[in-house]
Parts: sequence; C-alpha cells; structure tokens
Amino acid sequence: MIREKISLSIHEMTVVAMMVAIIAILGAVPGIPLEFIPVPIVLQNMGIIIAGELLGPRLGTITVWLFVFLVVLGLPLLSGGRGGIMTVLGPTGGYIFAWLFVPLLIGLSLKFSCFYGMTQEITEFLIVWLWGVIFVEGVGAIWLANQLYTTFISALASNILFVFGDTIKALIAVSITRRLRHIKVVSFRR
Repeated sequence: MIREKISLSIHEMTVVAMMVAIIAILGAVPGIPLEFIPVPIVLQNMGIIIAGELLGPRLGTITVWLFVFLVVLGLPLLSGGRGGIMTVLGPTGGYIFAWLFVPLLIGLSLKFSCFYGMTQEITEFLIVWLWGVIFVEGVGAIWLANQLYTTFISALASNILFVFGDTIKALIAVSITRRLRHIKVVSFRR
C-alpha cells in the first residue's frame, strides 16, 4: 500500500485556519428554528460552499473535515453554540455529513467544468447549487427520515423551505467568491 503524506505549506495552513474561523463565525449567527422540523436555518453552509469554491477540492475538503472534527470534539462551533458527537449524530447529522463532501464535489466540478455556451457565472452557480444545496438537502433528508422514523418523501418535503434560502445563500457565496478571486485575495482551485 502506498501512503501519500499530506503536507501543507505555512500559507496553506493559514488559509485553512482562516476558513475554519470564518465558518465558525457564521455559526455565531443564531439559527432560525422551524416549528415543523428539528433543523434550524443557518448561515454555515454558505461557508462550506465558499471553502469548496475558493480553496478548491483539496484545501476546501481539509478545511471542512477540520471544522467537523472540532465540532465532534465538543467545540461549540455550530449555530446556537452547539457541538459534540451527539449533535453530529442528531437530526442535523445528515447535513453535517454531506458538508464533508461538498468542497470536494464543488472543487472538482469547477475544475473540470465545460461551459457549453453558458457564462462562467451561471455554470459556477449551477455547480454550487447542485452540490451545496441539492446534494446537502438530499443527504440531510435521508438522515432526517431515519432520525424521525418517517418516510424519505416526508423528510424531503420538509426540506423545501431550506432549498429557497440555500439557493439565495449559494448566489451570495458565488458572488463573494468571484469578487475575492477578482481582487486576487486567494484562490487555490488546483
């Protein structure tokens, strides 16, 4: 078996740490609780999307895995000051589990995307929307159905409200990322 060593430069470690901090700061914004589902509306998924878009598949994935690892250890980094293994295993667990793959999927899709007559902005938004919204809501609904002992369709239907808000967050994330790339703040989309 060949073991590949993951090595990060000081600059890459700093960027990862800063992105983890940004995702944590987005968790300081209180979530909006909903009556019909035990999962709040939060801003942190926008940070997860930006990590994949701005840092690319490698650093974005490392960032989100580190963030989730810190949450599992018990740091109260999720919206509402939540953290710990039971939070990850609770009703929100499916969404958090999906987060682990979002930067990889967004980063690789952006890296290998062809624009087929669409503008770069539209293609980037569609990629972000597919993985950052639809994929997360789908995985979250599967987990939620299991947690609440209900059908997948029922859990998916309760996620409809999230799709509208998450679509707006995806638009904002694409806009922020494109602006940061334009002013050359940072971009690791390799």
